[in-house]
Amino acid sequence: MRSDDPDVIEIEGPPPLERSAEMVIDTLSPIVTPERLSRIEDVIRSRTDSLVLVLDRIIDPHNSSAVLRSADAFGVQTVHVIVGERGFRASRGVSKGTHRWLDVIRYEDAEACARRLKKDGYAIYIAAMESNTQPEDLHDTPRLAVVFGNEHRGVSPELRSLADGTFSIPMRGFVESLNVSVAAAIAMQTLARDGRPGLPAERRRELKARFLMNSVKNAAQILEKSRGND
Repeated sequence: MRSDDPDVIEIEGPPPLERSAEMVIDTLSPIVTPERLSRIEDVIRSRTDSLVLVLDRIIDPHNSSAVLRSADAFGVQTVHVIVGERGFRASRGVSKGTHRWLDVIRYEDAEACARRLKKDGYAIYIAAMESNTQPEDLHDTPRLAVVFGNEHRGVSPELRSLADGTFSIPMRGFVESLNVSVAAAIAMQTLARDGRPGLPAERRRELKARFLMNSVKNAAQILEKSRGND
């Protein structure tokens, strides 16, 4: 997919909450249907930050979109992105708006990304065809960041030098590699299988507020009006 396709958008975010999570929840919860509120709460219970994804200068908006959809599907809340020269773009048609439900954290260089991950206690493992380690071997790593690289050049040497190890997706056919979005989906499904530790209470409240903002039409105006009536 061409990066200048009109369906392609630059992915930023998430935007910060302009009101406290408690105010947003108290104001907007009565507006959504009980079914929608239950769905939001179910999704949040299944989210994890013990497994995060790192994308190193991904180019194709189709791949970016497919990876974001998989992250949402498998409960991976946070995607760290090292932005390439073309930015970090996704297709509206492929992503189906899933980026609105995720934390997409952008970096200009690999060192800044690795430094943040290490500070937060993550072990960094890079997808590499030559590795003998498989995703199953990393399943019990308490805090794990899995890295997928550029479609043509792979993961940058800078990030490789800062990683704790590598892993590969097992393959039994003649093909020597997988599309990055397919590989990421397989890895996330394997690593999130049987569930991973959930989010702390404060993080859950933040997500509930954000998800309500995404679910209610004119949410910002409703919150502003509610504050004016206090």
